[in-house]
Amino acid sequence: MRALRRGLWLGGAMAAARDPPEVSLREATQRKLRRFSQLRGKVVAPGEFWDIVAITAADEKQELAYNQQLSEKLKRKELPLGVQYHVFVDPAGAKIGNGGSTLCALQCLEKLYGDKWNSFTILLIHSGGYSQRLPNASALGKIFTALPLGNPIYQMLELKLAMYIDFPSHMNPGILITCADDIELYSIGEFEFIRFDKPGFTALAHPSSLTIGTTHGVFVLEPFDDLKHRDLEYRSCHLFLHKPSIEKMYQFNAVCRSGHFCQQDFAGGDISDLKLDSDYVYTDSLFYMDHKSAKMLLAFYEKIGTLSCEIDAYGDFLQALGPGATVEYTRNTSNVIKEESELLEMRQRIFHLLKGTSLNVVVLNNSKFYHIGTTEEYLFYFTSDNSLKSELGLQSITFSIFPDTRECSGKTSCIIQSILDSTCSVAPGSVVEYSRLGPDVSVGENCIVSGSHIITKAPLPAYSFVCSLSLKMNRCLKYSTMAFGVQDNLKKSVKTLSDIKLLQYFGVCFLSCLDVWNLKVTEQLFSGNKTCLSLWTARIFPVCSSLSDSVTTSLRMLNAVKNKSTFSLNSYRLLSIEEMLIYKDVEDMITYREQIFLEVSLKGNLI
Repeated sequence: MRALRRGLWLGGAMAAARDPPEVSLREATQRKLRRFSQLRGKVVAPGEFWDIVAITAADEKQELAYNQQLSEKLKRKELPLGVQYHVFVDPAGAKIGNGGSTLCALQCLEKLYGDKWNSFTILLIHSGGYSQRLPNASALGKIFTALPLGNPIYQMLELKLAMYIDFPSHMNPGILITCADDIELYSIGEFEFIRFDKPGFTALAHPSSLTIGTTHGVFVLEPFDDLKHRDLEYRSCHLFLHKPSIEKMYQFNAVCRSGHFCQQDFAGGDISDLKLDSDYVYTDSLFYMDHKSAKMLLAFYEKIGTLSCEIDAYGDFLQALGPGATVEYTRNTSNVIKEESELLEMRQRIFHLLKGTSLNVVVLNNSKFYHIGTTEEYLFYFTSDNSLKSELGLQSITFSIFPDTRECSGKTSCIIQSILDSTCSVAPGSVVEYSRLGPDVSVGENCIVSGSHIITKAPLPAYSFVCSLSLKMNRCLKYSTMAFGVQDNLKKSVKTLSDIKLLQYFGVCFLSCLDVWNLKVTEQLFSGNKTCLSLWTARIFPVCSSLSDSVTTSLRMLNAVKNKSTFSLNSYRLLSIEEMLIYKDVEDMITYREQIFLEVSLKGNLI
């Protein structure tokens, strides 16, 4: 297994005098979960919780899906009440990145609340995009990814709200900005609080290996007189580096020398990311901007009008801050996904706007970061990683009907809000969510099964990904199931039909798979942009009239590839994943989950 994007940030020289860091981290996390659980379904007092929780969406279809799910959560009293929950959609047209989404959200707040929002504490969660690396989150959103935790189950939204439970009461009016697919855990002193009360921007910082630093933002901190590292430190940032090379970290004095942390400062588990004798850097996660800074960005956005390029909230906002910031970074496009002609000018305008604004840093020396944005990370953290399981209290079976799970080499299966026949078998390392599995269904190792109803007795091969969607087509309810390998790269694209042999489906040349399915190579085989051909846009998934037929049919096409047999798809209407998301019927998918919820509840077999 290749290295996962996991930052392991542990420390605190004072820790030796009290509980070991792993114990204090677990206890701090459990305290936050208990406190949030007490607020679920209750009207919160002023200042006790966020005034506004806002989630960004990429388009109107996603906005509708998010609003429907928020409405259901509030109806079932799964969230604190008396809070304004909003979904802010990006404007139609060019992609604008999470920085552009931030600017758009500020404008939405201004339109909704006028000057009133200058007294609000606001949580802004970026959840736009279609999660191509974790497609079971594509239809209903990363922020609504289910977790094996809680009763009723937590999704990423509830976990975010729980982990940030202490922030609003120690925050000046402003906006805390975070992403939907990561988890930050931290422990500080019993009578300490993280305060967001300084002008400008304030970011959390965590000690990480230099390797982790190359995929995150890295802080170059101003000199610090105190030689003793504490769990919580308030520092100033001289310069912020966005995904720098290791050479650049040393060049700008971002690297802290080894020896600051001692053996007992490290929790158990995998510490390969930050070895005891290694140099380390401080990396970013979430950040806060005060109301004055937010108003400055809003005025800038209203002046420029329409955005036509992607802006990164971290790379383009934070790099402009601190006394060491220079305009030089604006010309570095090595970390830019798509380089538009307007990008350089926009970056320079943002730099001159924010230059001179302070970047305050809250250093958390006993903290952990988990990124759950890929199939690999999802399977590892839910079935194999004992650290996260211990810290959050994750379960192997959550709100489900299933007699038992098997364990193998420390791995278990993970069952979330599902109903499985007693004769089923789910191999270790696999996750089943929001699904029904009939008699004698066999799921191999390291599989993901989501929103499905499996009745076929044919075994699900190891490393399979199966996710079913309800569709509304010509006012009729239909179903389609995406089925491929968990290690398949859905984002990899080629520009011409002659190059589709470079794509792979379940480790097999995609051209060979088309022969197995009796499909011809034509432009009609792909949806969307005809110069960006990928598994995401390939029209290969059958549309069926029932959920179980949809799953059975897609499994037959998958098994045909695995077994080198043939299964013709010519008689079916075929959709790409891209098209499934256009036709998705959110209401029916929520209803299906609700039916499972009620059946589990009525049988009284909560596990």
